[in-house]
Amino acid sequence: MKKYIYILFVSLIVFSCKTDKKANQKLNIVTTTSMITDLVKNVAGDEVNVQGLMGSGVDPHLYKASEGDVSKLSGADIIFYNGLHLEGKLVEIFEKMRNIKTVALSDAIDEKTLIGSEYFASNYDPHIWFNTEYWIQITQFVADKLSEALPEKKDLFQANSAKYIVELKALQTTLKSTIETLPKDKRILVTAHDAFNYFGKAYGFQVRGLQGISTATEAGVQDVQNLSAFIIENKIKAIFIESSVPKRTIEALQAAVNSKDHNVDIGGSLYSDALGTPGTPEGTYIGMFKYNVNTIVNALK
Repeated sequence: MKKYIYILFVSLIVFSCKTDKKANQKLNIVTTTSMITDLVKNVAGDEVNVQGLMGSGVDPHLYKASEGDVSKLSGADIIFYNGLHLEGKLVEIFEKMRNIKTVALSDAIDEKTLIGSEYFASNYDPHIWFNTEYWIQITQFVADKLSEALPEKKDLFQANSAKYIVELKALQTTLKSTIETLPKDKRILVTAHDAFNYFGKAYGFQVRGLQGISTATEAGVQDVQNLSAFIIENKIKAIFIESSVPKRTIEALQAAVNSKDHNVDIGGSLYSDALGTPGTPEGTYIGMFKYNVNTIVNALK
């Protein structure tokens, strides 16, 4: 019953908040994750109002919209979200907003190239931002969608996206150069949850996550024991916590490994499902990626 009352509440807010816009009023864009917010701002510049729902350290797998979020969403002209059920708890709200354009960034990617997952609702791993080639495709996709919404600003959006794509390609070169300093037999990445499979596929890392692809699934005792055995067998030096996932799971894994006379360090905190603090290098997609790779390589050397 509460579910239907909530959906009715959302529908009423959407209906009541949509008013006629003045001709000179900027488009209101709402984004879900901080990675998407950063991308849209790079492409749109100051030509639209961009509001992100999820900030630093927020886990999109478990995120629930507040009344304030519903108000933001209902006042949006376009909502950009990841798709592939990353924001699973927001899907019902999006479905009720039939008079608002919603854009799933995952629609820019050929499904045949995605990493499959029988454990996730979409049957695909949703952590697509960790493939920089995907992010380049998505940047152009966002520019095209904004150009459709504001044709008079098309040249600006396309120029901004072209500039940002150059920066993303430079990032690829930097990442590859840093990773090449790490011997191939040491490229085994163990983290709190399985967010780094696209990264692993792109850069030759074997990836293991304690919680699986979604943080909604809890790690059990057997998961900890199995992964600790894997760490010992492969003589892994360091494992990593994540900024958007409680560190207790990795600390439990470290304790299990150390109890078997194999020392494993916590190599640092990685940004997985959210960027760092706004205003810092890690608060941008490019800065986040550089930080992650430097942290991984330095800890595993």
